[in-house]
Amino acid sequence: MKRFPSFLFLMVGLAILGMGARAFAADELDAIKKRGKLIVGLQPAAPPASMINAKGELEGFEVDLAKELADGLGVALEIKQTSDAVRIPSLLQGAVDLEIATMTHTRERDKQIDFSITYFVTGQRVMVRKGSPIKSVKDLGGKKVGTAKGSTSEQNLMKANPKARLVTFDDVSTAFVALQNKTVDAITTDESLLLSLKAGAPNPGDYEVVGEYFSKEPFGIGMRQGAADLRDYVNLTLMKLWETGKFKEIYNRWYGPKSKYALPLNFEMEMWP
Repeated sequence: MKRFPSFLFLMVGLAILGMGARAFAADELDAIKKRGKLIVGLQPAAPPASMINAKGELEGFEVDLAKELADGLGVALEIKQTSDAVRIPSLLQGAVDLEIATMTHTRERDKQIDFSITYFVTGQRVMVRKGSPIKSVKDLGGKKVGTAKGSTSEQNLMKANPKARLVTFDDVSTAFVALQNKTVDAITTDESLLLSLKAGAPNPGDYEVVGEYFSKEPFGIGMRQGAADLRDYVNLTLMKLWETGKFKEIYNRWYGPKSKYALPLNFEMEMWP
């Protein structure tokens, strides 16, 4: 009997596994509908994108977007709390269908997962206690600077000022507590989060967000690679929300001029013809 080289069996096996993975990804939208629920990773400490209210429930801008996506499919929304460090692993392990968690769409992350079109744009800045001599990222050399572990903020800070003494925390809210307790000299993350933390502090005037942007942060909704139907559904829903004015309504609920976390809407949604 003719024997086939072992490497051929390996190649065939890998091809079959690859086809199975692609088939699974391609059927994700149908699987969600049959399951009757959309499972979304959302952060508990990223106000006002997502935060825990007095009732112990998650609420916020990204929570409302998740609800719109679930409602559009006619399924329930199941929320799983996430953090910067576990967003991508949660997707890869199949624990969630989507991550809507202030996640910057980067080329490096795009090698591991897929992203929706950009639904929020901000930039990285620095927050300090009022009266601090620190006025920009250039002044952070030798200073203790807090940020969230596993975030792009770590990388951006080290590129902008390699002499800064990086201190990482589970999330940026915990980093802010360290700033309040004077454990760190400054914290850094997206401007939207910094302004939100400042606004939610007992004495907002005790803190200042300083310096210019030293990064651009386009947020995208994360999902497993190859889930074309799911990605198209998310993108088309975001466009529809923009076209109907619903997106701006949701945005203004959390970031509008009458909100606690005022931040002007200064970007346009990508729209397909």
